Amino acid sequence: QVQLVESGGGLVQAGGSLRLSCVASGGIFKISPMAWYRQAPGKQRELVATISTRGITDYEDFVKGRFTIARDNAKNTVYLQMNSLKPEDTAVYYCNSRVGDYWGQGTLVTVSS
Repeated sequence: QVQLVESGGGLVQAGGSLRLSCVASGGIFKISPMAWYRQAPGKQRELVATISTRGITDYEDFVKGRFTIARDNAKNTVYLQMNSLKPEDTAVYYCNSRVGDYWGQGTLVTVSS
């Protein structure tokens, strides 16, 4: 059974940093591209960043230069390093596996101004 478990969210001041982690179990991590999405209050879920199985990354424009996605296949973990955070980054952040379209439960990031 595939499970994705996010952690690392919290409250941070504008300009600060957080690192999110997502641990995958169930055997798909090494064969699956991974992604981070987010959903702000009252808004639709949106893609933030993706990473291929070989580590090729892609970012939405609103996080380019501030966020970094990375993966550690030995630890079945994908990360999202978030720097220069803004109040508009406040959202629940979700981990997604492209293979099987599995989702984690989300982790809340709140950025205060």
